[in-house]
Amino acid sequence: MKFLGIDTSGARLTVIARNGKTAVLRSKECAMRHSVLLMEEIEGALREAGLSLSECDFLACAVGPGSFTGVRIGISTVKGLCLAAEKPALAVTSFECLAYADTRGKRLALIDAGKGCFYAQPFEDDLPLAPAFLSGEGVAELERAGYRAIGNADPAEGFLRAAEALAGRAAPAGELTALYLRKSAAEEGR
Repeated sequence: MKFLGIDTSGARLTVIARNGKTAVLRSKECAMRHSVLLMEEIEGALREAGLSLSECDFLACAVGPGSFTGVRIGISTVKGLCLAAEKPALAVTSFECLAYADTRGKRLALIDAGKGCFYAQPFEDDLPLAPAFLSGEGVAELERAGYRAIGNADPAEGFLRAAEALAGRAAPAGELTALYLRKSAAEEGR
């Protein structure tokens, strides 16, 4: 399986190229610079893996939840590359990136949403339950119900595993959409 995957949904930028061998490039805190660094990181990962876009079976993208701007940057980049290379796109949620990094039992994929709230999705084995926007108390209730928080799992490793496991759901790039669980700060302020 050959693919290019990008995750711009958080403060870090992750680019993965898989071609028998795997190149994983992770940028440190660059949340305000994803759009500046992304193409260079894509070129570097493809070069390191010895892969071209035309050889990819699909291109994968983290579709959120996470940074509204970061998610949009990733989706538009993958859509553009897919259209140019005539390749399908694979949507991988930020929750799946965490859940595939740690696949043991009842777990709760958590992403900090600010102001004491979280984006959360419970998983039991490989079965996801409905994602939600929760307060700290909502998270505590799920933990009391036996779910183990996995907010610190390695999302790059999880992204790689998720892309490999979910490759069959790759679809035309036009179907790639963001996973939003709440309105953006700008929309909430209106």
